[in-house]
Amino acid sequence: MKVLGLGLCSLLVLLVLTGRSSAQIPRRCRTPPLLSGSMSVSARDGEDMVLVRYRYDSLGQRIRLWEFRSCSGKPLHVNMLFLFHQHVVYTMDYRNRTCQKNPLHARFHPSHIPRNASLISQVVLGGSSAPGEGLLVNTWAGDVPETGGKYLATVTEFGCVPVSTLYHTAETGWIVTTYFNAVKGIEDPEQFIPPPFCSDAETEDETLDFFSAFL
Repeated sequence: MKVLGLGLCSLLVLLVLTGRSSAQIPRRCRTPPLLSGSMSVSARDGEDMVLVRYRYDSLGQRIRLWEFRSCSGKPLHVNMLFLFHQHVVYTMDYRNRTCQKNPLHARFHPSHIPRNASLISQVVLGGSSAPGEGLLVNTWAGDVPETGGKYLATVTEFGCVPVSTLYHTAETGWIVTTYFNAVKGIEDPEQFIPPPFCSDAETEDETLDFFSAFL
């Protein structure tokens, strides 16, 4: 009887601990510092929609975008390299071997959930009837005082991998970004090196931030 009692007590403790862990409040998290993947971006009420591959390096404060495709599937022969440490963005056309260099007026914002973000919800994307049918995600909201903007950011509960971001300012309206096929790490760091035909590019007068350059 003592053995049975100890077994029941152990089972009860296990159930209580499991219940506590499953009911834990989601915590603000940090996205992996190196990510490779693809994303879709929609802006101006859907008038601008593109698919693009990306490389994200928060350690070196660098972002590379290439293989742009419009919503019609038409390829756009544009590559973009954001070097936040150097305060410069390159817009490159490999087919015509042309390069535009603009001052980058923006601080690098790591793709993590800021301390001032508020939890909106935790939900399962897809199905929750069986393992593997869904993805547990957390959605956070917050303000960006320096731009007067606001955002909704959704990341995975496990790994803090970005799923989607909604960003709004009076100037840009809503910009919706959806991330997919994300992989931790970067296999081709040379993507962050400007090509040789950019070496003679003169800096343009127009200063850009991330979204104005992208759009």
